[in-house]
Order: sequence, then C-alpha cells, then structure tokens
Amino acid sequence: MRRLTNILVTGGAGFIGSNFIRYLFEKEGFSGTVVNADCLTYAGKEENLADVEAQFGKTVVDSGATQRYFFEKADICNRDRMERIFRQYDIDTVIHFAAESHVDRSICGPEAFIRTNVMGTQTLLDTARFYWLRKDGVLRDDVLFHQISTDEVYGSLGIDGSFTEESPYEPRSPYAASKAAADHLVMAYHYTYGLPVTISHCSNNYGPCQFPEKFLPLVISNIRDGKELPVYGDGRNIRDWIYVDDHIRAVWLIVNKGKTGGRYNISGENEWRNIDLLHKVIELTAAECGLNPLDVEKTIRFVSDRPGHDRRYALDCSKLKDELGWKQTVNFEEGLRRTVSWYVGKDKYQSVFSFSIR
Repeated sequence: MRRLTNILVTGGAGFIGSNFIRYLFEKEGFSGTVVNADCLTYAGKEENLADVEAQFGKTVVDSGATQRYFFEKADICNRDRMERIFRQYDIDTVIHFAAESHVDRSICGPEAFIRTNVMGTQTLLDTARFYWLRKDGVLRDDVLFHQISTDEVYGSLGIDGSFTEESPYEPRSPYAASKAAADHLVMAYHYTYGLPVTISHCSNNYGPCQFPEKFLPLVISNIRDGKELPVYGDGRNIRDWIYVDDHIRAVWLIVNKGKTGGRYNISGENEWRNIDLLHKVIELTAAECGLNPLDVEKTIRFVSDRPGHDRRYALDCSKLKDELGWKQTVNFEEGLRRTVSWYVGKDKYQSVFSFSIR
C-alpha cells in the first residue's frame, strides 16, 4: 500500500500544480501533508495558493492548528535542497509537475528545457532512490514517484487515430524531446533500480491560473484588452482539450490505484481546430465583456507558423477508464465559460505576449 502521506509536489505554484494542491485539501478524507517545491519562475505564482496557505500553511500555527501545507522556494536541479526536503518532511510521494512547458520558448532557448526537464527530473529520481532505500539495500514499496508528461512526446497525428500508451515516442520540438527524455529516465529508474513509478500523459489543459502565453488565456486576455488575435498558420491545427479539474482527478486516481510502472493517457476526448475554438472563445468572451463579437472577429491575424508545428494530437484514454474507472466530468461549454469568466476579471494575468501558442 502506498502511504501518500507526505507528498512533494514540484511546480506546485504553477497552473496545474496549484489546482492539484487545492484539490487535495478540498478532498474529503485527505489528511496528509503537502510540500510545494517551486522556484517561482515566470509561470509560478505564490498567490495561486494564497487560500491554501491561509488555511493550512504557517499562518494556522498561531491559531493552534497543525500546519499541513509547506512552501519551499527551490530549484529541482539543486540536489542539496531536494535531499533536505526529503529528510525534513519524510517524503513518501513525489508528484512531478515542474517543467519548462512552452514550445515556442523551447525553440528559442532549448537549454533551459534540458536543464529543468531532464536534469531536474534526474536529480529528483536519484534523491528519491537514495532516500527510499531501506537498510537491507531494497527500495521501499510503499512510496511512489509520479511523472506528469504530455501528449507531445508521441509526435503528430494525421486526420485519424489516437495515441495509446504503447505508441512509440516521436517528439518534434525541444520541449517534447526534453519531456520524452525525462519519461525514459523515469522508466529506467524503475527497471534498473526498482523505483516505484507511474507516468501520465495528458492533452491540452484549460482553466484558471494558467500563464497567459498559452492559447486560451492569451486570446481571452487579448479580447478583453482590445488587442489583435494572432493565429499560427491556417489555424487548422487540432488539439484535444480537458478541463484542469478532470486532469488532476485522474492524476490522484493513478497515484492511488495505478499499477506500479504503468503509463496512463488522460484525454478530454474533445478535439477542436484552433480557429474554431477561437471563434467560440470570441463568442463567450465578447458576451462577458459586453463587446460586439463581429468587431472582435476583425482582429484575427494569421501569422507565420512556428517550426515543426504538430498538426494534430489525440489520446486514447480507454486504459484509464477501463482499469481505474475514470471519466470526464466537466462539460466543455461549462468549463470554457468558467475559464473565460476567471480571466476576464484577472488584470494581473494580462497578456504581454504577441504570439499565438500551440
């Protein structure tokens, strides 16, 4: 049985990580401790978890409650810091969200992606391996290292079909290659050293707290602020969208019940061409902001496509459904309305970018 008591969440101040941490503390029956290790680069914000900090962090000690949330500003590449965190908090579970994740940034500067996504993952794996080693030289079996991966490691699809967990890796950007390398390291530590691991691959997430270089917060913020709406190429690239709450529920299910050494695809089963999704977002955001959608449509600008832009991603998540009983719960229309409403009211997330994403 996995302990799941003292959980290290890397990158917990970012979009998906912060939503995951909040989910744990809202979940009935979870009584463990969460340590959020994040170096707070451009995409990580402590205020994403201000409510969790207020209720479960250091401020609760003064009221006599037990602190269950701890924040550590730390670089996952720093072996000494990772070792201290494992010792200080007696970590028994790692849920590894921390990553450089923006494809355009990886094209302009791949080195940072190799450092964080590959070397950082290796540092965490090695720290876990040594900390979880019993005195008899055998690794504990009540612990788990869970790797958050992406559909992009599989490469690009044609108009038909979906990637399964058995599909070969064929990454086509420095970002995807760095995540593929990290996945291979995770499985190598499992087969070579016996480290208990699981991996999940997810399609495009959307929801609150996402950094505005990504497609949906970018276009919502630009519509709100009267800026142009740049679209790569012909806008017909296809992505599969999942609301962040459904993703994190799947991760928690995998961490609790997934087979050790298992890989699981998480999908919204909700494919949209970029240009069609943009028209839908214009409709919803214009209504939220009191704008004329026809005027907003005139601000669409098609721009030069990015190098190696994958045409389509799609994941087959039947293994997750059949083996663990997971299913999506958030209707896309409702999830999109929630997302639009959240970003329209968030000036601090105002976009400063002039390019379109993914």
